[in-house]
Amino acid sequence: MIKFDVVTIFPRMVLAGLAEGVVSRGIVRGLIDLAVHDLRDHTADRHRSVDDVPYGGGPGMVMKPEPLARAVEDIGAKRGTPDAVVLLTPQGRPFRQAEAARMSRLSHIVLLCGRYEGMDERVRELVATDELSIGDYVLSGGELPALVIIDAISRLIPGVVGDEQSVEQESFAGGVLDYPHYTRPAEFAGLKVPDVLLSGHHADVRRWRRKTALARTLERRPELLDDAALDDDDRALLKEIKNGK
Repeated sequence: MIKFDVVTIFPRMVLAGLAEGVVSRGIVRGLIDLAVHDLRDHTADRHRSVDDVPYGGGPGMVMKPEPLARAVEDIGAKRGTPDAVVLLTPQGRPFRQAEAARMSRLSHIVLLCGRYEGMDERVRELVATDELSIGDYVLSGGELPALVIIDAISRLIPGVVGDEQSVEQESFAGGVLDYPHYTRPAEFAGLKVPDVLLSGHHADVRRWRRKTALARTLERRPELLDDAALDDDDRALLKEIKNGK
């Protein structure tokens, strides 16, 4: 089991995003322990203020450090000391499949969802252990990144996804993109399923799938191949692809 705690000013946004699908089933099965915390419950003033104007001037508001520090302290007291306290920010290191795999081996993760112009820098210095970004763009807050990260990690917890073999063969597993998928009918709108998939020759199917996965990666994300786990057969297939065979 893995435990997630999400700190946000929009708890319903997070809960709604996890109410359906694979993660929801993992929660029901007891494989995922999820708690969502309203940051405003950890404020000390009657207005339940979580932000203030920035020192030095400038646009927007900055999230105050005290409520976030209190929230993490309260989580530690009630739900145990977390293995990671993650600040979700465009300035964080990129969240990739390898990071999801690493974090799936942790037992307790706290995700801090920012809003406004960001969080007081002292949250990063005193509270957070990690900073992650899901892409080179700016969102309105950290709730969507939190949902993305929870989903990506949860899929790697044994039992959450019904067919674990499908997880092992997905895009980025082994550092390459996924191969093309087909189902019935065998022909649609003039396009036919590749003959090899109808042949019944399992070795040929495996080879076709690996070759098309490598070809797709070379075409769309060639930089992934620099760090991919390739064996001699893969390198031979890449040579064929580059030679147009």
